[in-house]
Amino acid sequence: MSNPEKVVSSPQNNELKRKLGLGAVIALGVGTTVGSGIFSSLGTVAGAAGSSLILILSFLIGGLIQIPANLCYAELATAFPEDGGQYVYFREAGSRPLAFLCGWISFWATDPPSISIMAIAIANYLAYFVPIGGLTLKFVAVVFVLIFMMVHLRSVEGGGKFQTIITALKILPFALIIGIGFFFMNGSLVMSATPMENAPVGFAALLAGISATTWSFDGMGAPCYMCGEIKDPKRNMPKGLILTAVVVVLLYVGLTFVSSGILPIKELASSDAPIALVASKLPNIGSAAGTVTAIMAIIVIIGSLSSCIMFQPRIEYAMAKDGLFFKSFAKVHPKYETPYFSILIQCAVAIVLIFASSLSDLLGYFTLVALLKNFLTFGTIFVLRRKAHYQPMWKMPAGYLMAGIAMFMTGTLIVSTFMWAPIPGLISAAIAVGTGLPVYYFWEKQNRKLAANGAGPQSADKK
Repeated sequence: MSNPEKVVSSPQNNELKRKLGLGAVIALGVGTTVGSGIFSSLGTVAGAAGSSLILILSFLIGGLIQIPANLCYAELATAFPEDGGQYVYFREAGSRPLAFLCGWISFWATDPPSISIMAIAIANYLAYFVPIGGLTLKFVAVVFVLIFMMVHLRSVEGGGKFQTIITALKILPFALIIGIGFFFMNGSLVMSATPMENAPVGFAALLAGISATTWSFDGMGAPCYMCGEIKDPKRNMPKGLILTAVVVVLLYVGLTFVSSGILPIKELASSDAPIALVASKLPNIGSAAGTVTAIMAIIVIIGSLSSCIMFQPRIEYAMAKDGLFFKSFAKVHPKYETPYFSILIQCAVAIVLIFASSLSDLLGYFTLVALLKNFLTFGTIFVLRRKAHYQPMWKMPAGYLMAGIAMFMTGTLIVSTFMWAPIPGLISAAIAVGTGLPVYYFWEKQNRKLAANGAGPQSADKK
């Protein structure tokens, strides 16, 4: 097992140090999870649930059953408190090919596209205030990527502080809507269990609603990718991940509760912008609902963009240290003590995708593959708990049951995603394996040659 206080070094003998505390763990988890999706997902879940009471229960139960996933991440993070997240867990479970594919897919198909999509979304909301479009809008998106690239490249401590501040700011508008809206709710609307016409009823409606919430809770495991830079991971990772789940659940349930008491379920379900519609019904906000919602969206998406630029490059950094990615990605800046090369290249790929939005949309089909990664990550608990070297500093209660629940919830997303686009999903999986495995075996061959000469990565023959 890795020493929790051990620092990780680059080929330049510089180190990524443990500089981030509990606040940064929560900020990364909440900042990544609470994104632009909540502005539309409330309407989607309302349509699936069919009634106000079922809508509220869907977010409550949907959030509670996501907690086992965070418990899995907490245990894995305290067992291997180093940067890399899922890549490390697959590696330690005994599958270097799967570990490599995890990072390979992240770099080429999921992480840079998420950065480009969020940057464009920020620019689109800014267009509400300033008339921009076309190429100008794309350049504005690039500016946002460059700004947060520099923030996180220059200092992990500064980046952590910024992430904490922006996460607090993104929660504040939701808290205001909940706080103000609470005094203008219609109790009969909240308790209404009368379903909309042609909507599912009873247990079927609840299952449909819960399933529709799962995307809203995705992203809470983000701090695991930076576990090697978290102080006292034995305490801060479990506590931070659990508090992240509590904050997100309270925020979503509170927002759903107030929204259900202000608007009939039919209006929520038919709206493309339910949060804006709720805001328009509140005194002193109503006339400025569009402006308020646009500002909220900008702050919320900035928080998500910042967190992704902060944590995502760590997986390629970890792979490069093991000799399973381009070695330059393991470089640590001698002054800033950040994995600068990995951050620079990931942002550069994202900028290219901003100008190739059709390609970015196409990469969205890799969602199915990304979900399979999550599913298998929770499955590593069953493998690792039988290995002698697996000695987590914190163990979740009812471990196998929690892991099973986490796998089940991810499995529901896999099924729904596959039904949405089965052929593109299968093609994406084939491309990921078909391109990744040859590269993996090439790098492993090079590692064996270097190891034979006494110059290879220390971990080249670990598994």
